[in-house]
Amino acid sequence: MSKRLKLYYIDMKYIRNLYKIDEHVFSVSPQIGKQNRPFLGVIVMVNGEKYCIPLTSNSPGKSKNFADMRENITFRKVRDKKGNVLAALNLNNMIPVREEYIAEINLRIFEYDTEAVKKWKKLCAKELDWCQANQNEIEYLANELYRKYCAVEQFQKRKLCLNFPLLEKECKKFSFSYKG
Repeated sequence: MSKRLKLYYIDMKYIRNLYKIDEHVFSVSPQIGKQNRPFLGVIVMVNGEKYCIPLTSNSPGKSKNFADMRENITFRKVRDKKGNVLAALNLNNMIPVREEYIAEINLRIFEYDTEAVKKWKKLCAKELDWCQANQNEIEYLANELYRKYCAVEQFQKRKLCLNFPLLEKECKKFSFSYKG
């Protein structure tokens, strides 16, 4: 059985690099006001590689309302115990990652956390609960989507997904070059 799912931040330099390879990678660019949007998600094994499936909140005021969207192999709604849609998993936008690109999110609430941070951690905990309860389905869908992308030319032509094999090559060769 797989390890229990957790939420992770993905390094912004790595995300920016992948965006140069495939412009459909979720942007974290300051030029379009996305620098404060963390890239976070759950990590699953796909074709022997670690992949991060991005988790997107269903925040009020967003242009898309997930409740109205249909689920399919590329998109799953994340719900609370009452069935309310909290977020979505964008399987079509999953990216390959290595350990040095990820940092686990600590959802423990501390007394010094602001009310906004406490609220955010509680929401993330609910989203993670759903992901853990549906882990087998998430892993199955991620692997099936990867398989279909690699095998079915229509998936590649219609740009329904990121270019997984190309991003895997970049993941293997990308390295941080800090000057310190």
